[in-house]
Amino acid sequence: QVQLVESGGGLVQAGDSLRLSCAASGRTLSRSTMAWFRQAPGRERKLLAAIPWSGSSTYYADSVKGRFTISRDNAKNTVYLQMNSLSPEDTAVYYCAAGRLGRSGYGASTGWYDYWGQGTQVTVSS
Repeated sequence: QVQLVESGGGLVQAGDSLRLSCAASGRTLSRSTMAWFRQAPGRERKLLAAIPWSGSSTYYADSVKGRFTISRDNAKNTVYLQMNSLSPEDTAVYYCAAGRLGRSGYGASTGWYDYWGQGTQVTVSS
């Protein structure tokens, strides 16, 4: 019943910024950990950032720390990923994910999350 829809991807030049959005429907996700993953062709889907709903701080992968910021607006049932200083290495399909209702913390594995969006393509040219 829960649906996640990513938006905001596109083609940009190196050094540009994008903000991705993930809008949820079906039920509120205010008590679910939210996360962003990305997957390049032929590569593993990797955790980029996570924002627990309570009791812990945000997580960022080393590859994006200092450049990307995850945030959420519970009133809008939406999570965001602000991406700055993009490089060609950031080219991938970006997915948002939601954890189980009330589960604490976050997980690095895709299996930790119960709900996934369809993904949005981000392409960074040099």
